[in-house]
Amino acid sequence: MTTGEAAGVRRASGQDTVEVFPISFAPVGLPGCLEVLPRAADDARGRFVKCFHAPSFAARGLDHEFAEAFYTTSRLGAIRGMHFQLPPHAHAKLVWCVAGTMLDVLLDLRRGSPTYGEHVVQELDDSVPKGLYIPPGIAHGFYATSERSILAYMVTSVHSPQHDSGVRWDSFGMAWPDASPIISQRDATLPALKDFVTPFEYTDHVDG
Repeated sequence: MTTGEAAGVRRASGQDTVEVFPISFAPVGLPGCLEVLPRAADDARGRFVKCFHAPSFAARGLDHEFAEAFYTTSRLGAIRGMHFQLPPHAHAKLVWCVAGTMLDVLLDLRRGSPTYGEHVVQELDDSVPKGLYIPPGIAHGFYATSERSILAYMVTSVHSPQHDSGVRWDSFGMAWPDASPIISQRDATLPALKDFVTPFEYTDHVDG
């Protein structure tokens, strides 16, 4: 993947034409996890943001056959996470903060990954047009840092309750801003990272 492709520009093979995509991507520290960076259009009315564009994702080689879309609303101090679906219903996620602010956390659960067991934190803000692409094998969660936060999701498989799983929020070294967050009973009783036997295997990703 060339720098131009990462920036949303692709030159057709053997041709002089250049295809410019409305969405570009940038790595965030775990292989395959990417910032999704659209171009925003601002005017006197407000802002227009195209949060998904299938050709942009296809040109980057990303899974973009999304099966469900949903959103969550969260109060200040709430944690949701760390969530994923198990194979054979594992899925990629595309997430956006559409209201408020949050700390979004990604945890690598892929056996053989150079960053297995490591996590990264991204600040998401409704005033900044940025999403996150999260491949299978990455646990996802967030901490709401505003009075009301809304996170929108697109996922590549439908919800399967028997495959819905997670890792406990306080078990992998994340320095959360709050030692006593608002959290669900289900999330509070998820297994610790050290007790989770991962079914996910790492495959090489090209980031850039």
